[in-house]
Amino acid sequence: MRSIVASVRRYWSARPRAPGALIVLTAMLLAACGAKTPQLPALDADAVVLAFGDSITFGTGAKPTESYPARLQELIERKVHSAGVPGEVSAAGLARLPSAIDFYQPQLLILCSGGNDFLRKLGKRQAADNIRAMVRMARDKGIAVMLIAVPEPGLLPSPPDFYADIAEEFGIPYEDAALASILRDNEFKSDLIHPNAKGYARLAEAVAGVLKKSGAI
Repeated sequence: MRSIVASVRRYWSARPRAPGALIVLTAMLLAACGAKTPQLPALDADAVVLAFGDSITFGTGAKPTESYPARLQELIERKVHSAGVPGEVSAAGLARLPSAIDFYQPQLLILCSGGNDFLRKLGKRQAADNIRAMVRMARDKGIAVMLIAVPEPGLLPSPPDFYADIAEEFGIPYEDAALASILRDNEFKSDLIHPNAKGYARLAEAVAGVLKKSGAI
């Protein structure tokens, strides 16, 4: 969708007065809005899903039974293992992922990483490279991947563009709106950077929605 919207912008900039330009613009925007979610293999009834990441995956700010992996397990009726480590940066996640994959043997990896890189000002380039390497590692092992975009801290938290770039590069589904929306609303967060039980429930619903659109469930 990002590439289609970029094409629309280029077209409009180059030919703002061309006859029929508005019709072409409208058609391209409709095509962008109708872009399909990348498809995943359907999860077996006994499939193992690995939720991998930092404190967001761990469920900091809520009880273990209220974390997003626990709520997601109820929604999708598949086993969801939580492998979240509070405070972990993406480089440490990359180093830890091989052992987690070997231990859990997942059919699907849900990756939510990068937030601590932003908090520690380690650079978006480093986070992007590490997350890209994690996606590639899982895919090379035949494991399907879904990506959750993490917003950068700020007055209006929003995720960096690299999450969408990685999702497009590998053709994998990703969820880019839920966490940003949750962390903008005090009703759904336990502190500045973590959801509360209601927030994790909302995140789980958003992830389940993407999995349904992708054909995984």
